[in-house]
Amino acid sequence: MSTRAAEFNARVIREFREYGGRVGGAFEGTPLLLLHHTGAESGASRVNPVGHLRDGGRYVIFASNGGAPRDPIWVGNLRAEPRTSIEVASETIDVVAGQATGEERERLFALGAARFPQLAEFARKTDRVIPVIALTKTTETQP
Repeated sequence: MSTRAAEFNARVIREFREYGGRVGGAFEGTPLLLLHHTGAESGASRVNPVGHLRDGGRYVIFASNGGAPRDPIWVGNLRAEPRTSIEVASETIDVVAGQATGEERERLFALGAARFPQLAEFARKTDRVIPVIALTKTTETQP
């Protein structure tokens, strides 16, 4: 991540935490969460602000990376270690991440593109299929 992107994310994260999940600027009105993840190679703890939708009890995020040719780094980190946590408003929630596939992915992506028109634009800019990640509270995944 470039220094400029890291500084931007740090400002968004500070604002998110200071105002209980609300931010202004480019993300004003966008439901955000803070995604915690661990570097698959480095082992470093990381946090990224990510737009999300709710689907039942799950939080759904989209790995658009602005339409770049590669997935954002957090996708590989979640594949390597799917158990993580998110911050939503002022609450921290333990979750497990799973990539949506097939019809479920298509349904969730269509919901995302309807809510976030730029998501469809990002999909047109890239040759890759944008991963759709469902984050489920770990208490819901245990028997």
